[in-house]
Amino acid sequence: MEVVWAVGQVGAVWLAVVLGLIVLPSALGISLGISEAYMRVLVKTLEWATIRLQKGAKKPQPQVPRTPTANGIIERDETPMEKEIALLHRADFEFSHIFYFCRKGFEAIVEDEVTQRFSSEELLSWNLLTRTNVNFHYISLRLTVVWVIGVIVRYCFLLPLRFTLAAIGITSMIVGTTVVGQLPNGSVKNYLSEVVHLTCSRILVRALSGTIHYHNKENRPQKGGICVANHTSPIDAIILTNDGCYAMVGQVHGGLMGVIQRATVKACPHVWFERSEIKDRHLVTKRLREHVADKSKLPILIFPEGTCINNTSVMMFKKGSFEIGGTIYPVAIKYDPQFGDAFWNSSKYNIVSYLLRIMTSWAIVCNVWYLPPMVRKEDEDAVKFANRVRSAIARQGGLTELPWDGGLKRAKVKDTFKEEQQKNYSKMLVRNGSVG
Repeated sequence: MEVVWAVGQVGAVWLAVVLGLIVLPSALGISLGISEAYMRVLVKTLEWATIRLQKGAKKPQPQVPRTPTANGIIERDETPMEKEIALLHRADFEFSHIFYFCRKGFEAIVEDEVTQRFSSEELLSWNLLTRTNVNFHYISLRLTVVWVIGVIVRYCFLLPLRFTLAAIGITSMIVGTTVVGQLPNGSVKNYLSEVVHLTCSRILVRALSGTIHYHNKENRPQKGGICVANHTSPIDAIILTNDGCYAMVGQVHGGLMGVIQRATVKACPHVWFERSEIKDRHLVTKRLREHVADKSKLPILIFPEGTCINNTSVMMFKKGSFEIGGTIYPVAIKYDPQFGDAFWNSSKYNIVSYLLRIMTSWAIVCNVWYLPPMVRKEDEDAVKFANRVRSAIARQGGLTELPWDGGLKRAKVKDTFKEEQQKNYSKMLVRNGSVG
């Protein structure tokens, strides 16, 4: 009995400290400076570790600044294929001409520009996380001791703390939205719903040790509009709702996620689709248009890529989001991988494994840019409009813009697309005289 009583006392003290020092300030939107102090210590520690790695290496190599996407093993020429083919001999066909296509084929097999976007981006230096210590080996005793201390801190202190905060945030979300959902529709219900969503999102951000920098807040999405953002992680929605409320769009799930969806939709006009409904593009478009037409409803939050990309690129935006009409509010999200990898490789890790990796990272640090609102031009179709919005997000976030469909993460390239590329290659060869 004494052991049970002691455990209860420790649990009560732990919960009181968490509620008093983290949950309550989060709910009020204030900071006691604990997160800032933690980040300062963390930055100093990682800087020290980087210096130790450089000094301890047998042949230290100078650090060459690299772009976030320059993590490949092949040094590629940026010249377009049309120009490269034009440089080939313009006379009759020569056998040596095939080596150009052989090289391009080998490059595509070894390292195509699509597959590498579905794996974690490469770090310039080890950040003392076990799962990123692939290319770094034993350097010194002090560095090893610091790494061991970091493991103890992350798994024995930060993980229980973050789990407690996540449990409080999720429980508060379910209970709060359920209670608010019983109120009659009106301004009071909408106000309380926004308070609940903002409060719970702030608690969940603290559960991730999140440090988020919001830029150009004057461009924040307004009611009756559509917020469009690049997609790296399921926590993207939490990152954005920490600074404002949105109506979510997505498929109905089961389990805990289904409980949250059913609770939140009572208090907020989220748009959830059944699996059979989401395949009906006309039905989806109709429901979203009805939502946008009501200027009193929260802006819709949509991730047009349809899947998570590894924080280095922006892939093709599905045109459906841009056929609805209304004002588009682009948002660029860029995470700092030095403190933790936010990318979710859903084909490799399930959601539980991913959340465990997130909660045992040092922190989640990211920048969010609100871009000026954009509207579709009269002579612009949905595809061109989607590409224009994607380009704006890519430029602001420092991301590589790729025309490929993110669905290639799980599906194979269609035969029709292969045939189209073959025709393009043939046209380039004939046009440039490479084929006699």
